[in-house]
Amino acid sequence: MRHRRRGRVLGRSPSHRKALFKNMASALFLTERDAEFDDNAPAVKGRIITTLPKAKEVRPLVEKCITIAKKSLAAAEEAEQYATDAERGSDEYKQWRKSDDWRKWAAARAPVVNARRRCLQLLGDKEAVNVLFDTVAERYVDRPGGYTRVIRLAKPRLGDAGQRAMLELVAADYNASSTSQRPAFDDDSSDDSPAADDGSETASEAETETATATAEADDGDEAAKDEKES
Repeated sequence: MRHRRRGRVLGRSPSHRKALFKNMASALFLTERDAEFDDNAPAVKGRIITTLPKAKEVRPLVEKCITIAKKSLAAAEEAEQYATDAERGSDEYKQWRKSDDWRKWAAARAPVVNARRRCLQLLGDKEAVNVLFDTVAERYVDRPGGYTRVIRLAKPRLGDAGQRAMLELVAADYNASSTSQRPAFDDDSSDDSPAADDGSETASEAETETATATAEADDGDEAAKDEKES
């Protein structure tokens, strides 16, 4: 019995399934890294191709990691005002480590460290975590959710004809005001329409004539039926 156990099994044990989701989520974030010296650079950044059930199952993990990284950006900006540009190990850096700015920097940086450790636990790849916090999370600061999309592919997978799909990161252009607006319909909008200017009949007039013709036809049928019965 399931006993409230959610998600697809995908023919794998729990440990194998967890490792699969980690690798897929890390692969999606690693497509966003600088591929200048990478011989296996992806054709399109922020996109992986897999089967449809796998894409649907790994999507919540990707969304969760992006949310954790996005919430830590405010703490990272606050810590920047106490940071130093001195080279590590230099006299200036050692002096900064003994100052009050370092303590303030460490206190402000604590939520960022906690978020990075949490994402490292979920992904299991340090490079993927660095790409997530340095590149991906900054795009979705003003977006309240929905960072990924699943697009089905028409061509099935060779061998078993499995349904393939693309899991990709959506664009960062999000307008919060456009999603909350609904189209407004004015009562006098039909007067300004091109159909009314051409002299053609409107939809309401056509419906009225249709209803009238239907009523007359029904009256004629009833009259003919009464004559036949009489």
